[in-house]
Amino acid sequence: MFSWFKSKIPVSTDEARVEELLTRGVVEVIQYDSLKKKLLSGRQLRVKLGIDPTSPNLHIGRAVPLLKLRDFQQLGHQVVLIVGDGTGVVGDTSDKDSERPMLTKADIKRNMATYFDQAGTILDMSRVEKRYNSEWLHKLGYEGIGAHANEFSVADFIARDNIKRRLDAGKRVSLREMLYPLMQGYDSVAIKADVELGGTDQRFNLLAGRVLQESFGQERQDILMTPLIDGTDGRKMSSSWGNTVNLNESAHDMYAKIMKTNDDVMPMYFTNLTRLPMSEVSTVITGLENGTANPLETKVRLAHAVVELFHDKHAADIAKEAFTKAFQHKEVPDDVPSTRAASDEMLVDVLLREGVVASKADFRRLEAAGAITNMATQEKIKGINALAVPGVYKIGKHRFIEIVEK
Repeated sequence: MFSWFKSKIPVSTDEARVEELLTRGVVEVIQYDSLKKKLLSGRQLRVKLGIDPTSPNLHIGRAVPLLKLRDFQQLGHQVVLIVGDGTGVVGDTSDKDSERPMLTKADIKRNMATYFDQAGTILDMSRVEKRYNSEWLHKLGYEGIGAHANEFSVADFIARDNIKRRLDAGKRVSLREMLYPLMQGYDSVAIKADVELGGTDQRFNLLAGRVLQESFGQERQDILMTPLIDGTDGRKMSSSWGNTVNLNESAHDMYAKIMKTNDDVMPMYFTNLTRLPMSEVSTVITGLENGTANPLETKVRLAHAVVELFHDKHAADIAKEAFTKAFQHKEVPDDVPSTRAASDEMLVDVLLREGVVASKADFRRLEAAGAITNMATQEKIKGINALAVPGVYKIGKHRFIEIVEK
């Protein structure tokens, strides 16, 4: 039996910190007055966030609610981080325009292997209640599922915007998809959540928790919703699109990716992916809006702040220096060709595939001469078995290629 524990950090009722928690990067709170009253009461709350293992890497889009979870933790509340090994098999289509394929148990196990480690870049995991929702979901039979389903109507489900669009377009909507909100909602019952965090696409699922808690005689959880973050290509950040900045990336790669994002994302990133004071962030955003701020200098400031948050100041300083040397000093041209490579793919194979080197002998000659360089780190590639780490490479005097993770 899993035993709950309470954080030993005293609960802070500092009104300014509570107000920032409820407003910074927050799209909607259900119910605002209720949650604020609880936060000012001094009672330790159980604050829930669930993450499905749909890919092996957590990205900074997933970090937005994780950072908000950390804000609750720093106020002394008990955070409950749930890895959805039960819900992940069914799959949530809240933000999808088509049916999400079911994942196998092997997929789930592989994807979630390092989730808690990755979350540890943000949270103090020694004070996190770590759960897998298969603990309670796999124990449910048809009787229990039927009782949960009885609290909702089909009309409730198909009224959701993305489901309605798919039905109107004649696209398939499986009965399986209707189960997901019940499963996420029951997570709140199982861990007796006082608060649940989630993105704006999760609204229906988050509300399902309130419905099921009431049916089980529990007090209904309050809800805090955060925005969805744009990725490096301007679309919503998504592992399936490959436009992510991952939490387990090096400081150099994280810095370079932030520097390459569209300028339009800067206000969103400053607010949600840094913890610079909001007074400072507001000044930056105003400068961008009225044209008094230099976009390049502002993005340098952003990239440094993001890397410092997810790594540390020393790593951010080194990444800034390397990027400045490689890119702002024009050592790398603007039109570098790009290719994708798997994490276990060797650099020599990628360069051969893309025609950058003529043969393995050609690669060995260049490598021996110190003529293959990772431009982000300024490190010379050593050995025929060097992996194709994401980044920009200079081969010889005039050849460049950017490698992006598959």
